[in-house]
Amino acid sequence: MMAASLLRRDKKATAAHLKADLNRADNGSGVRQLQELLDAVLNPETPAADTEALDWCKCLIAGGEGFEEFCKTVRSYDNATLCGLVWTANFVAYRCRTCGISPCMSLCAECFNNGDHTGHDFNMFRSQAGGACDCGDGNVMRESGFCRRHRLRTGENVPSIPRDLLLMSEMVLPHFILCIIQYLRDGYIEADTSTERDLQKVLQQLEPQISFLEELTKMGGAMRTVLTKILTNQQTFKELSMGQEENLYAKKNYDKYLSALQNSGLVSVEEKVQGATADVTGGAEGGAGAMVLLGTTAPGSPDESSKEEDQDAGQSVGQRKRVKLSSSTKDPCIIESLKHKCFLEELLFWTIKYEFPQKMVTFLLNMLPDQDYKITFTKTFVQHYAFIMKTLMKSHESDTMSNRIVHISVQLFSNEELARHVTEECQLLDIMVTVLLYMMESCLIKSELQDEENSRHVVVNCSEALLKNNTYWPLVSDFINILSHQSVAKKFLEDHSLLMLWMSFVSFFQGMNLNKRELNEHVEFESQTYYAAFAAELEACAQPMWGLLTHCKVKETQEYSKTVVRYCLETLQIWFDAIGFIDEPAPNQVTFHLPLHRYYAMFLSKAVRCQGLDLDSLLPDQEMLMKIMVHPLQIQASLSEIHSNMWVRNGLQIKGQAMTYVQSHFCNSMIDPDIYLLQVCASRLDPDYFISSVFERFKVVDLLTMASQHQNAVLDSEQERPMLEGALTFLVILTSLRVHLGMTDDEILRGEMVSQLCMNDRTHSALLDLIPENPNPKSGIVPGSCSFEDMLSAVADFKAPVFEPGGSMQQGMYTPKAEVWEKEFDPIMVVLRTVYRRDVQSAMDRYSAFLKQAGIHTGNPWPPYKERTALHPCYKGLIKLLHCKTLHIVIFTLLYKIWMDHPNMSEHVLCMVLYLIELGLDNQVQDNKEDEEPCIEEHCHDSWFPGTNLLSNLHHVINFVRVRVPETAPEVKREAPPSTSTEASSYGQNLREAQVFSLVAERRRKFQEIINRSNTEATQVVRPKSSSTRWVPPGTPPQLVTEILEIRESMLSLLIKLHQKLSSKQNSLSPSWLEEMDMSRHTHGDGITAIERILTKAATRSCQIKRSIQDICGKVCPPVPPKKNSPADKKTMDKEERRLRARERQQKLLAEFASRQKSFMETAMDVESPDTEAAMDLGASEVMESEVLYDCVICGQSGPSTEDRPTGLVVLLQASSVLGHRCQSKEAKKLPTSDEEHIYAADTCGVAHDVRLTLMQRFFKDSSCLQSVSIGWDGGVYVQTCGHTLHIDCHKSYMESLRNDQVLQGFSVDKGEFTCPLCRQFANSVLPCRPGRGTEAGSWHTPTNKKTLVLVKEVEDLQEKLGSFQTESNLSKEMELVIKDVKNTTQKKYMDYGKNPGSPDNDFLFMYSVARTNLELELVHRGGNLCSGGASASAKRSCLNQLFHVLAMHMRLYSIDSAYNPWTKLTQVTQVREADGFDEERPEVPMLFRDVPSLLIIFVLTMPQPLRKEHFICVVKMLYNLQFTQAVAAVSAKFSPEERQAWSTSGALKKVKNVINAETSFEVLLSHVICELSKDKSVYKVNTEETSMLNSGVWSPQSIEFSLQQFCLPFLRLSCLLQHHLYGDNLTGCLEEEEFTSLAVCLGLLPSAPQPANIVHSGSCLRWAVSAFGLVTQWCAEVTGLSQMQAEQSLTLLVQEPQWTAPRLLQLPDNYNIIFQYYHRKACTACKKVPKDPALCLVCGAFVCLKGVCCKQQGICECVLHSQHCGAATGIFLLINASVIIIIRGHRFCLWGSVYLDAHGEEDRDLRRGKPLFLCAERYRVLEQQWGSHTFDHINKRWGPHYNGL
Repeated sequence: MMAASLLRRDKKATAAHLKADLNRADNGSGVRQLQELLDAVLNPETPAADTEALDWCKCLIAGGEGFEEFCKTVRSYDNATLCGLVWTANFVAYRCRTCGISPCMSLCAECFNNGDHTGHDFNMFRSQAGGACDCGDGNVMRESGFCRRHRLRTGENVPSIPRDLLLMSEMVLPHFILCIIQYLRDGYIEADTSTERDLQKVLQQLEPQISFLEELTKMGGAMRTVLTKILTNQQTFKELSMGQEENLYAKKNYDKYLSALQNSGLVSVEEKVQGATADVTGGAEGGAGAMVLLGTTAPGSPDESSKEEDQDAGQSVGQRKRVKLSSSTKDPCIIESLKHKCFLEELLFWTIKYEFPQKMVTFLLNMLPDQDYKITFTKTFVQHYAFIMKTLMKSHESDTMSNRIVHISVQLFSNEELARHVTEECQLLDIMVTVLLYMMESCLIKSELQDEENSRHVVVNCSEALLKNNTYWPLVSDFINILSHQSVAKKFLEDHSLLMLWMSFVSFFQGMNLNKRELNEHVEFESQTYYAAFAAELEACAQPMWGLLTHCKVKETQEYSKTVVRYCLETLQIWFDAIGFIDEPAPNQVTFHLPLHRYYAMFLSKAVRCQGLDLDSLLPDQEMLMKIMVHPLQIQASLSEIHSNMWVRNGLQIKGQAMTYVQSHFCNSMIDPDIYLLQVCASRLDPDYFISSVFERFKVVDLLTMASQHQNAVLDSEQERPMLEGALTFLVILTSLRVHLGMTDDEILRGEMVSQLCMNDRTHSALLDLIPENPNPKSGIVPGSCSFEDMLSAVADFKAPVFEPGGSMQQGMYTPKAEVWEKEFDPIMVVLRTVYRRDVQSAMDRYSAFLKQAGIHTGNPWPPYKERTALHPCYKGLIKLLHCKTLHIVIFTLLYKIWMDHPNMSEHVLCMVLYLIELGLDNQVQDNKEDEEPCIEEHCHDSWFPGTNLLSNLHHVINFVRVRVPETAPEVKREAPPSTSTEASSYGQNLREAQVFSLVAERRRKFQEIINRSNTEATQVVRPKSSSTRWVPPGTPPQLVTEILEIRESMLSLLIKLHQKLSSKQNSLSPSWLEEMDMSRHTHGDGITAIERILTKAATRSCQIKRSIQDICGKVCPPVPPKKNSPADKKTMDKEERRLRARERQQKLLAEFASRQKSFMETAMDVESPDTEAAMDLGASEVMESEVLYDCVICGQSGPSTEDRPTGLVVLLQASSVLGHRCQSKEAKKLPTSDEEHIYAADTCGVAHDVRLTLMQRFFKDSSCLQSVSIGWDGGVYVQTCGHTLHIDCHKSYMESLRNDQVLQGFSVDKGEFTCPLCRQFANSVLPCRPGRGTEAGSWHTPTNKKTLVLVKEVEDLQEKLGSFQTESNLSKEMELVIKDVKNTTQKKYMDYGKNPGSPDNDFLFMYSVARTNLELELVHRGGNLCSGGASASAKRSCLNQLFHVLAMHMRLYSIDSAYNPWTKLTQVTQVREADGFDEERPEVPMLFRDVPSLLIIFVLTMPQPLRKEHFICVVKMLYNLQFTQAVAAVSAKFSPEERQAWSTSGALKKVKNVINAETSFEVLLSHVICELSKDKSVYKVNTEETSMLNSGVWSPQSIEFSLQQFCLPFLRLSCLLQHHLYGDNLTGCLEEEEFTSLAVCLGLLPSAPQPANIVHSGSCLRWAVSAFGLVTQWCAEVTGLSQMQAEQSLTLLVQEPQWTAPRLLQLPDNYNIIFQYYHRKACTACKKVPKDPALCLVCGAFVCLKGVCCKQQGICECVLHSQHCGAATGIFLLINASVIIIIRGHRFCLWGSVYLDAHGEEDRDLRRGKPLFLCAERYRVLEQQWGSHTFDHINKRWGPHYNGL
């Protein structure tokens, strides 16, 4: 009742009244009143969208005052010392590695910019999952990095808060929060019910309420404290959560909540009930893959916790599967369902149920600066952890949800204090590992590795969504995060049961994604599961491993490593048993995933290297080592098989796996540990066994025979060579790699860096990316180790970014220093680290280029041999590999085979063999005694060599060898046994001595021996089937027979013979060469050098060898091949000769190509020599004598252009507004980067001309206006050509073929676009060439002495001639078509300036403006003047001559009415016509207002072509008079009245004194003009203050002269250019100050240059046809006689500003951050929203939305629209969020690149690295130059259509 009355009252008053009540001591009634009011207001049964309740809460909380003021008040008591600003995905934040303690540290832009991070390692990044600012949090970052605001401990000086301020909040908010929870309970529907659940809808309705909570959190510390109290108070929750007894609604609501809770455990309730009987300890055993807790096994009895199969395992794979968790999993609560004790817990519960709505997440995170809240919330989060992950697995939006989860967890777990606290109190580690196991169990399948039928091992199925979509990522990421804290990692490593659990988790990945080699068919479907597999091993296994390893660095942590190693071995043993592995891997199978092996390897390495443990104490017995070695070795052999194309039927993905395995992000967790493990095995196992295993795995055993032919049961012959090379290379890597065997971290970093730089020059970021993270983290430098930057500057030189002439952008690169090439280039490391085989070749090419350049070696060098770091004493056993008989036999065999030219040998094989010999010589075994076993008979190969030491074996001579060969082999002797007894007896003797060598038999025997030694029941060893069948060749006809070969060679003699063979000299080594040897030149060179180096090393190590070498060299004779090989000899001779001939032929061909290419270059490229220039101007003088001949680039014929078969120039027509964007100031406009700065477009050329034309059209006759100015400053058509010509009919068929071509082109054939068939330049039209008429050419140029008046008359007569309408011909048709193309090039609005669009006058204006545009643009390209003369680069190939001809033909169709012909007004003083009643018609434009260059072009184009030069010059002279008069008028308008008076009188006096020169003196004309313009309606009536303000200086004759010249120059320049194009006159270069004179002479206005050329008077160029004063008077009268116009308007038209500076793009700030910070949050002016992809126009500074639907008009997006409006379809935009520039050209666009580079000269596209970027002035200049010269289409190659979507 009471509530109802309160509800009706005013909210503010009620609130104030209640607050007063509550403040009294006996506040019982107040409390009761408030409770009732709240129950009424916050009734969850009213729909949430109703905001009434919210308004009440705001008022009540504020206690009667306005809510805004209340917020301010509360904020003033804020005592928070943390920033804590929470952001969501895509927010731009900063990370500083120098200041961060945790790698996840991040700062908001404000805190970053207010802190001091100069010189720190920081970057800007775009948040993926959201985050929060850590400023002020000393646990996560160093205090030195705090910003100014959070550096002061603000909490200390904040006044304490008055009790009554937040009193109402404490009373109201519990109800408010409960209300939200009730809404959430109500709205939730389980996923499995039939109704479609719409959680989003419920959330949308709650938006205002949750936003209100968010607002409260932002009020600062005081309000957060209140909220924390409410959220964590268990009493309040108890009282409110269930609702009162009598309230039915609350009861129902609570039941909904309970049913939602039931399902929150990892095991559902029903499963519990079933399983309750199974185990008394309350553990649960469920059906399909549920977690099972068996409390029976005692911790630490690992044998029992081995995986145990269920009895009924007959069901499908992995259906019922138990993993025992030993009872030390302390808390069954991981699995139980949840119980809630406070609001916070239930809020989090619903947040999870609703899949982490963004607003809720932000609210929960906004509270974190409150310490009490942080601790409670973290505990709550951990308590819900299993439930969170369970929900995540079911979610459809797992990506979004993952991001939100990590957004929260990273804030909690990055803090070591907190992480340790919850690990101890809430068993965080147990929870995580258990949940991870639970997660992976949902997708297990039976492993098919090894024994497919009986395998008991299960692995994860990589094609499941869980792995494919990385759903496990948040969990693993949290796990890695908490393991980075030492205290937590130690807990993990000390907890044995946890470790065991973890190992069983890792074993789920052991052997996943198994590949089986396809032998017959190519696979139908290439599965891409390998991405998931590699990601899973890296993230779920390797990264936690590296995390743990970082805490095992010192002696004190020995125990940890021992434990891990022990568990690894146990788990491996379990694995071998489970897959039924004995001693041979299954054939044709490979898995790249052996995480257990890799854990074992990495902990071994760490233990030996950092913790001082003894290796042997950590190793298992020999048998186990043999097993461990098998699978990593299998991977190495498979890599070789894959590269030998043996797996080609498995598709591309298998290559992808081989590449990923060695790729920089994976190599240190995959191939490196594998190779290290093999090195460990090799150092402890019998070397003969190991070596023979290697050759057997690589399938090349059969190849290792002395016979020239053999049969290989497992390889095709073309695979033998690559496999043999693979095997030898692997052995070299194995014996020479020292990454885990003794190199320091710095040496490793250096080695990695050098190998990457040797492959290619690298950018800084690529290098950072290519160098493995471990053992050298690149961020946060380990004290005492070398930093990345220091190391980089030690090994590499920086090459600054340069430009290639083609315009392609170069980045700043690092290239190896010379001494690195000389001393450190390590081909072995390069081979190990190359993803693509071509990189090895690239490294070798670069190496040989360096040697050539340095003059060290000119030939084709071999990979250099590099000395290695000393081995760690533990691994000395590895050297035994190099000193074992098996290897020596292989080496001997291979040397012999290479010397005998057996098939499938290669230089690479020899190179690796020599490398192995040299490694053996450099690494001697110390003690040789104990190794020599007594010689037993069955050691079938001990008789090859006396001992195992390489040195002693080198000179041991082998006489006979028994081989098995096919009958057909050349070795088989055909003749009968020898008759003489002596020979016969020696033959029998040989038989006894001959050596037999079979690797396989050998290996079998050794293996048997070891097994016998280690366990007595040798019978258990089952021989695998494969080896027994191996030796029966499958159905090959030739039988194997045994033959004995006579060899009589030692390794030494073979080496010396190979030296001869390589140097192709008989006795290349003289007996005394050792003495003359110079060791220094031995490091670099080819095979010859390598052999010499080996022989020298061997000789220095042993005198015996030295003697042997001298002996052999003394008696060496040519090699004795087997008897029947005489034809082979001939063959080799022929081979050499053939090679030479082929080489010669090749040289010839190359030379021919080069000359062809050169001639093509000369025609196609800009070879700027004046003579080509003249020839290109097809109207040039020499060419005109006869008909001009054109080459058609399609049909290749040469001939004239005719009416019937016209030839045309390949041209590109494009609309351009470059001219319109010119300004008057020399400085480029600045890009605004603050709200105060702006850009104004009013002062551009385009705007100025528009204003002028509009003003004229107000007062004058339209047709006259349209002939008095030019348009085309904006949207003018620019024509450019590559200079190639083609027949127009050929072009048509070419276009047809392009149209039918299905290939995707970068251009649109339908729009007439094509590329020039010869030079591939982009083009879109063909400009017909007029047929060359050679007849009048002679008289055309001849200068005449006719009087000016005669010429004037002739010109007049020529103008009267009407255009002769040509007969319809192919040529005229083409000309019309081209005009159509020209009109279609630009938009309608740039053509229609007349009052009635489409009228002939309008057309006329457009035509002559095209000519004007092209002339003006050529001037711009020449630098704005003609000082540089003729052969200017930018005027490369002009098509102006042809263009003029086409335009002229078109314009002759319009005749000029003789009454209005401007020519008469130029040359005759006419009587003023009486107005014949045409009064209402507007007047013509006065001559003084007309644009003189426009008139020139009109005259030239409308007179019959070709025009005689004398007439042209005459026209120019007459127009110069007008131009000069305009100049005088313009200057006079700038005078102050006094000056005007003075000049007027002095000029009048001069006129009287000097009558003869009066007409050419500017003073006289000036006074005359002033006089005339001051008459009746004086132009000078404008208020005088303004003009005098403009010019404060005093005018001297010099300054006036300068002014007049400047005014006339533009006209002279255009006339000169025109003359150059029409008549081929050369432009002469000159100094800038002499330009006026030079042009005047060129145009014949001056007879010849006066001597001091710069003191010529502009007046002296005047040539009047009639009295000057009469004409000037007439022209001035036209102006003063205007009745309509005001004086200032006349003045505007008089004072034109013809001088424009070159077009410039905007000036950009040096630092990109200035642009980014201002624009990336700026709202778009059109749609008022912050664009997703903001862009900036670099021409005018407009800010636009790229791709934004918001600003679309008629289906065209804003960037495209703007490009049409601002650049007539050319736009240059800077994409703010990407730092790159895109170019829009018509319907295409391309990415141009970036003009901002980082400190290393690199682009940062999409700001991925976020390093500071600086303007590269060089690049910006290139961009500006391409814009000005319209060459975007030619220089940028990658264009695509934009479909108006940008």
